[in-house]
Amino acid sequence: MSDSTLGGRATVGAIVVLVTAIAAGAADWPQWGGTGSKNMAADEKHLPESFVPGAKDTASGTIETGTAKNVKWARKVCQSTYSSPVVAGGKVFLCGRHGRGGSISCLDEKTGMILWQWTGGPAAHSFGICGSPVVEGDRLYVVNQGCIVMCMDVNGQPAGPGKRKPRVLWTFDMKKAFNTEPADVHCGSCVIDGDLLYAATSNGIDPLGPRGKKMFIYNKAYKGGRIIVDDPRVYAPTAPNAPNVVVFDKTSGRLVARDDTPITKNLLKGQWSSLGVGDVAGRRLVFYGGGDGVCYAFEALKTVPVREVKLKTVWSFDCNPAEYKGDGKMPMIVRYYHGDSRWGGTHNKNDGKYKGIGEIIATPVFHKNRIYVATGRDASMGRGRGALQCIDAAKTGDATKTARLWTYQGLDWTSSTVSIADGLVYVADVAGRLHCVDAETGRPYWVHETKAKSLMGSTLVADGKVYVPTPRGLYILAAGKEKRPITHVNLGASVHSTPIAANGTLYVTSSKGWIWAVGKAK
Repeated sequence: MSDSTLGGRATVGAIVVLVTAIAAGAADWPQWGGTGSKNMAADEKHLPESFVPGAKDTASGTIETGTAKNVKWARKVCQSTYSSPVVAGGKVFLCGRHGRGGSISCLDEKTGMILWQWTGGPAAHSFGICGSPVVEGDRLYVVNQGCIVMCMDVNGQPAGPGKRKPRVLWTFDMKKAFNTEPADVHCGSCVIDGDLLYAATSNGIDPLGPRGKKMFIYNKAYKGGRIIVDDPRVYAPTAPNAPNVVVFDKTSGRLVARDDTPITKNLLKGQWSSLGVGDVAGRRLVFYGGGDGVCYAFEALKTVPVREVKLKTVWSFDCNPAEYKGDGKMPMIVRYYHGDSRWGGTHNKNDGKYKGIGEIIATPVFHKNRIYVATGRDASMGRGRGALQCIDAAKTGDATKTARLWTYQGLDWTSSTVSIADGLVYVADVAGRLHCVDAETGRPYWVHETKAKSLMGSTLVADGKVYVPTPRGLYILAAGKEKRPITHVNLGASVHSTPIAANGTLYVTSSKGWIWAVGKAK
């Protein structure tokens, strides 16, 4: 055998190894939504149709041996979590709450062993870090509960006395820089495009803050003793001139751009949507769902600016149908709060029939030159009529009248991001219903009732199954035009975050800070 033959075979072997490595990397789920399109669908196969979560050993933070089925490992990593995990480079990352602050945990993908944890940050309504991190190479980017953008080394501190401890590379305090105040909590996830990191500021109206205490007055004649104030000035945001979307040099953390939209002037309550990216007709766009109920597309920056610039808005689309806005006699912001079913004087009977404007809490999903996104509200406000919009992403300007391809109004308000697979769109609503509609036309095929109120998570479609996180646990249905429920898994707590699938494993979390790595038994 000649040396040249050996060299050729070695080259082929190296190529095979490289291709295998690339394929394995492609099966990671390194950010919210898996990719920049934010479609909650994975290409994973051989995922189980059901699993038994096992008996929890609270002392060790793991499950008791022999009590679980189709579970590779499980671990309690924080006190609570609303965040979805991400998987990259052999590691699993999950954000949550520790005490009154936040937590970021890095676990070994194969064993679930905790490699390092970050805890800290300011107190923030006991939610902790709600957004998911984005991982690229050896860096992790996330916005913590204090609206601080953090860049961290995924490997933690180098070997030595600091081993197993986190390593923060840079931070940017958006509250300090812009005087922003989120409604309840920051919830958006960042997205990377080239050398740039896009983030949402979550600027909003905080009902628990000093200004927000004026939103309700005491009156014994109404339930709970509180009635909504009809003065629109009460609902002004803390930072009316703050940006909504900002851009950083991902290497240094330098602020390089911000949006120039009217979102804050028309803000309803909060901004909890995440950003996505996609290519449309040769143009790179960044998509964002505003707290004014409008979906925006920005022109992506091609290079890192030397000086700070304003993002160019390519198009905007008002996702609230005209009939949801009333007759114009009541200020829009006041009408919005009269749709809160909790308070006296509300117009909302909490039966799903109320037609009222909502924010975009879900992440816009880019699929085949279209944007799919639905309107919604904070689930604690109750039920109301939502609207799932299909938008032509190739339009420009105010595209509300020109870009609408179809609207589905058979759902309640929702904070759920859609899943699209095999020509079907799946979306859950706050009433606990799963809807399946045609991606091309919006034609509804079926609705499944889980009877789980205040559903906040998003669906995941993978391996011919739809995974639905609810306060009553995880529901699993067959994907397709015919409704076929498969099973319901009780995890002993609510499931508020979205399941993900990576490298042949399904990852599910519970609100009490547990994470399960689910896979078929070998």
